[in-house]
Amino acid sequence: MRWGAVIVAAGRGLRLGRPKQFIELAGVPMVGWSIQTFAAMPEIAELVIATEPESIEPLCELALRLAPNLTQRVVRGGQLRQDSAREGIMALSDRCDAALIHDGARPLVTAADVRAGMREVRAGRASLLAEPVVDTIKLVDRDSLIVGATLDRGTLWAAQTPQFALTAELRAAHERGRLDGVAVTDDAALLERIGGNDFERAAENDRGRMMRIGHGFDAHPLVEGRRLILGGVHIPFERGALGHSDADVVAHALADALLGAAAMSDLGTRFPASDLRWKDADSMELLAQCAAAVRVAGFEIVNVDATIVVDRPKLAPHIDWMRANLAVRLEIDQSRISVKAKSSEGLGYTGDGSGIAAYAVALLDSPSS
Repeated sequence: MRWGAVIVAAGRGLRLGRPKQFIELAGVPMVGWSIQTFAAMPEIAELVIATEPESIEPLCELALRLAPNLTQRVVRGGQLRQDSAREGIMALSDRCDAALIHDGARPLVTAADVRAGMREVRAGRASLLAEPVVDTIKLVDRDSLIVGATLDRGTLWAAQTPQFALTAELRAAHERGRLDGVAVTDDAALLERIGGNDFERAAENDRGRMMRIGHGFDAHPLVEGRRLILGGVHIPFERGALGHSDADVVAHALADALLGAAAMSDLGTRFPASDLRWKDADSMELLAQCAAAVRVAGFEIVNVDATIVVDRPKLAPHIDWMRANLAVRLEIDQSRISVKAKSSEGLGYTGDGSGIAAYAVALLDSPSS
């Protein structure tokens, strides 16, 4: 599924004297933190920011600097947040199957939060991030200010962003709201009006889970004139692995393990050697794309374990660097990544120096339904 991200950043900041989305946090404008999060997610292909006319130019510069990999547009927002969100949704290309809408003044959203919301989206089903209300809430008459009731906070949730749905359904909901003259404070309310009532609390999903295990294997000849890349680390050696890409057997084996656990084909099918786009490709980037694909399909990576089989060179000094690289590309903690090097005691192609191999296992967690 191809995703588009819309950031609503159209506030004038009357109380603060300047738009709050431009207030710097740790040296980055507040809205920039969300831009960086979305730019680091392979699932997201397009970015649209809706803002005030005077903020279009600085936001264009900021988005280009922080998200050069995304197709991006900065458009003029409207008087209300609802109007700005609608302008942003309409500015996404028709190639975006689904979209998320996020408030630019909420800088702390994580990729894990975003993926939790993405997982639930399909036809007729949207999602939003939310958290349970912990305060006691009173229902008060607007005019007299007399308390009429105390609400059961066990049924109350505070809506947050991003909010997620198929692009066509978001557009339809916003257009219906515009035609009906309805003013709401979030996009979920518009979807509820047209029948999108089946919302999941993405951050608090208590459905049953089940585990999926996948196995991967890869091998390449070792030849002179090639660099030896393992787990994204350049290993000093007189020979390197020969292949269409950079022939990183660790990344390849792990990618197949992830895809296998999710029953989503294999690396060669996704990135065939017959396609010149993958000539000398960075295999760690291909691994990151496979990890993103299994997440979009609803899986979470629990842990991975890779074993490299080769007698020379000795790999022990490089293992921790490999684990650190893999943690970044898989977006899981390094403690959940194991990489081992084993000798074949002179036996076969891994023992005589003519080749190298890697085995990998991946454990995924997924909804049982």
